[in-house]
Amino acid sequence: MRKTWKEKLEGNKKFPKVIKLKKRCPCYHALHKMGVNIGARVVLVDASEIIPIMARVPKGKLITLREICQEIAEKHGVEGCCSLTTGIFIMVIANAVAEAVAAGEKNSLTKVPYWRTLKAEGFLNEKYPGGLENHKKLLESEGHKIISRGKRYQAADLEKHLAARVPRIFPR
Repeated sequence: MRKTWKEKLEGNKKFPKVIKLKKRCPCYHALHKMGVNIGARVVLVDASEIIPIMARVPKGKLITLREICQEIAEKHGVEGCCSLTTGIFIMVIANAVAEAVAAGEKNSLTKVPYWRTLKAEGFLNEKYPGGLENHKKLLESEGHKIISRGKRYQAADLEKHLAARVPRIFPR
């Protein structure tokens, strides 16, 4: 029997886990682009550390995977946060929220505005409930301008709409 999205969120005893970044790590290229070098300490976390960050993004503001990873890295006192596992958990969180809302649940999870969390560089997430078109519709309903980039969508004026966060620890 397949696990529900909510079951996939439940605590994982392996996380948080700090590792040294190696070239063969799945998140190496993304972290290296953010200025994290081989040998740097990188943290892998589960949804329990991501949900509170996503939950506090107010209407009219946005956050990206990059800012979430920066905040988590700062919290753990390391140079980076694995963007691969964080991105997977962001997608699981979004689908768990939609699943809980569809089931009529009323809890803290159903209050997480997952659609305000974007991929790096402000791109919309095709793996969110309802796909790209639904993600675009939810953001536009809150007044965000979305631009087409081929088959992808991106939030316009991203820097202007980013939610308050910890100071940048990675160069842009």
